[in-house]
Amino acid sequence: MLLGVIGFTQELIKLPRLNSEIKLDGIVNEPAWDAIEPLPLVMYQPTYRGAITESTEIRVAYDDNYIYMSGRLYQNNPADIRANSLYRDRYSGDDTFAIVLDSFNDNENALWFFVNPLGTRYDFAVSNDAVGGFNAVNSDWNTFWDVATSITDEGWFAEIRIPFSSLGFQDDNGQVVMGLIVYRFIAVSNTRYVYPDIPPTWDRGSNKPSVAQDVLLENVYSKKPVYITPYILGGANQLSTLNNNTGRYELDTDRTNEAGLDIKYNLTSNLTLDITANTDFAQVEADDQQINLTRFSLFFPEKRQFFQERAGIFDFRLGGDSRLFHSRRIGLNEGQPIRIYGGARIVGRLGKWDFGFLNMQTAKSDSLPSENFGVLRLRRNVINANSDIGAMLTTRLGDDGNYNLAYGVDASLRLWGDDYLAFKWAQNLEKEIVDNNHFDALDASRFFISMQRQRFEGFAFETTVSWSGKDFDPGIGFDTRRDFLYAFNALNYQWFMKNHSSIRKIWFGNQTNTYFRNNDNSVESASTHPFVEIEANNGGSIQFFSNHFYEDVRDGFSLSTVVNVPLGKYGFHEAGLSLNAPEGWRLRPGLTAKSGSFYDGKKHTIQLSPTWNLSRFLELSGFYEINLLRFGKRDQSDNIHLARLRLNTALNNLVSLNGFLQYSSNADLIAINARFRYNFSEGNDLWLVYNEGLNTERTSMEFPASRRLPLTDNRTVMLKYTHTFIR
Repeated sequence: MLLGVIGFTQELIKLPRLNSEIKLDGIVNEPAWDAIEPLPLVMYQPTYRGAITESTEIRVAYDDNYIYMSGRLYQNNPADIRANSLYRDRYSGDDTFAIVLDSFNDNENALWFFVNPLGTRYDFAVSNDAVGGFNAVNSDWNTFWDVATSITDEGWFAEIRIPFSSLGFQDDNGQVVMGLIVYRFIAVSNTRYVYPDIPPTWDRGSNKPSVAQDVLLENVYSKKPVYITPYILGGANQLSTLNNNTGRYELDTDRTNEAGLDIKYNLTSNLTLDITANTDFAQVEADDQQINLTRFSLFFPEKRQFFQERAGIFDFRLGGDSRLFHSRRIGLNEGQPIRIYGGARIVGRLGKWDFGFLNMQTAKSDSLPSENFGVLRLRRNVINANSDIGAMLTTRLGDDGNYNLAYGVDASLRLWGDDYLAFKWAQNLEKEIVDNNHFDALDASRFFISMQRQRFEGFAFETTVSWSGKDFDPGIGFDTRRDFLYAFNALNYQWFMKNHSSIRKIWFGNQTNTYFRNNDNSVESASTHPFVEIEANNGGSIQFFSNHFYEDVRDGFSLSTVVNVPLGKYGFHEAGLSLNAPEGWRLRPGLTAKSGSFYDGKKHTIQLSPTWNLSRFLELSGFYEINLLRFGKRDQSDNIHLARLRLNTALNNLVSLNGFLQYSSNADLIAINARFRYNFSEGNDLWLVYNEGLNTERTSMEFPASRRLPLTDNRTVMLKYTHTFIR
C-alpha cells in the first residue's frame, strides 16, 4: 500500500511484534531485541544524509498492551554524553532518544516522547502538523509511560514502554495504522539521526506528523482502563489588607482544606472522557512576567493539566495570538483564580471527525457571576490527507442572565506541494447587544484568509488578510483589537550549506504587518521586520535584524508610572542582533540587543538569557531585560527592568524542587514561586507550593506619606497530594 504525503510516497510497513518478554531495565540485552532489525537511520542535521559516525541501533516493536522502543546509543567518546538534568519536562541541552507517534494517523497531531541518558522523561503533544515551531508543541501535556536507561563506557542505552491506553487510536478489527518517527540527538555536535528519511525541508521536520512513516499493527484492540485521581489539599493564603481602624496593613489569613477528583475513561479506542470535580491547580507553575510597551493586552499560555490533552483539537486561531477559544478564560480573571466547581471534556475521534467537547462551571467571585463555559469542536479531513474543514461553538452563560455565544467555521487546504490556503470566519452573539437591538452580522464577525508555503528550505511565503468588526468579542477567546483590516506578508529564503562547511544554514527574510481602521481606512499600526540569521553546525546562531514602525495614537497611553505616549503619529526604527549558544554547551548564554528611536524618543534594550547546568542535580537559568526609555523633548525617562531567576534541582527522577523568582520594576513587585514535588509514580504526587509577592515600592501618591505599603503583599503555602487508581 502506497500513501502520498507532502509530495513524496512511502510504503506502509508492518511493525514487528515481540516474541518474548522485555524487562524494562535500560540494558537492551534481551534476545527479543536482537531478533528485530534496527531501523535504517539517516542524518537529519547538521548535514542532511551526512555520514553516521556514532553507531546507533533503534528498534520499535509492540505486544498486546504496549509499544516498545529500544536504543543502543554508542558514543566514541563517552565524555561527550550530555546528561544535564533530572527535572522532568524541562529540556536542558541533553542528549535525547525520541519517538513521535501520530496515533490517529491524521497527519496533523502527534504525541512526542523522549528521554535523556539519566532517564528523565519528556512528553509533548504536537498539533497543526508542527507548523509554527514550538507554538505547535504543548510541553505541559503529560501521560502514563515508562522508561529505563543506563550509561556505560560504550555509550548509553534506553528502553521505552508506552501503553496503548495512553495513546488513543483508530481500531479497524484489530488493524491499527499509526505514523512513526524516531530519532537520536547528540547535543555536543548538534547531530540528529532520524527515521524515516526526512529532509530538513520543514521547520521541526523531525516532529512533523505528515512525514511520519505509516506502520501497521495487527491484533491490537482498545483497552478501557479508568483512571481515578482524587486529591487532598491544605494550606493558607495571606493577603495584605488595610485596617481602617488602625490605618495599618495587616495580613488576613484564609485557611484552605479541599478535596477533589479527576476521572479519565476511554469511551472507545479513540475517544477519551475526563471528568473533574472541585478542580484545583495549586501546583501549576507561575506565569512568566512580561514587559508591555504597547497599548494592547499580553498573551499568556495555558499551563493547567486538565486542558492539555489533545488541546490542538480546540485550536481555532484568528491570526497572531488571537483565537476563538482560550482556556485561560475559564477559572481565571486578571490572573487570579476563580473556584471551578467541575466539568467534563471529551476528545478524540467520531468516525472521520476530530471531536472535542468541554463544559466547566465556575463559582461566583467578587467581580463575576457563577458561569458555565462550553466548547464544541468538529474537524475532518477533506480532499487529501493534509486538508481539513471544521467548526467551533463556544458558550459563556452567567447566572445573572448574561451570555456570549461565539461560533465559526475554518478550512485548511493543501493545494499542491507545500502550498496551503486557509480560511476562517467567526461571529459572536452577546446579550447586551442583542437586547438593545444593536446586533449587526458584519460588525459581530471576524474573517481570516491566508496563503502560505510551509517550507523551511528554499523559498517560502505567507500572505494573510484579516477583518474584524467592532462588536466581535468571543466570550472565551482572546483578542487584542477590534474594528480593523489587517494585512500580513512574509518572505523567507533559507539554504543549507554543503558538506565540510562550518555553517549549517543561512536564512533571509522580511515580515510586514499593517492594521487599518475600518471607520476611516486610516493606518493605525504598521511594521516591517527584515532579518538575516546564520546557524553554525554546532547549533549556535546569530541574527541581525531591524524593525521599522508606524503608530497613529489617538488616545495617549502609559508605558510606566513616569513615562507616557501622547496622541500623535509616529514613525520610529531600531536595529539589533541576537546570539544563541549551542545546546551542547553546559553554560549557554543568550543575548539580544537592540537600539533606536521609539515614538518621539529613544529606546535601548538588552536581554540576557543564560542557562548553566552545574551538574545533573542543579540547573540555574535566568532572564534579564532592561529598557532605557528617553524622551528628551518631554523631559521624561525611565529604566524598566524585568528579571527572572529559576533554580531546578532534583535528587533523582522522583524528587525535585523548582524555585522561580521574578522582579518587575513596572509592577514594583518581586514574585517568588517554589514547588517541591515527590513523584512516587506516574499519577501519584506530593506537592508543597510556596508563593509570595513583595512590594518593592512601598510609598504611593494615593496615600498619605505616613502610610506605607507592606513588604509582603500576598503569601500562599499549600500542600497537595494526588493519587491515581487504575481500574
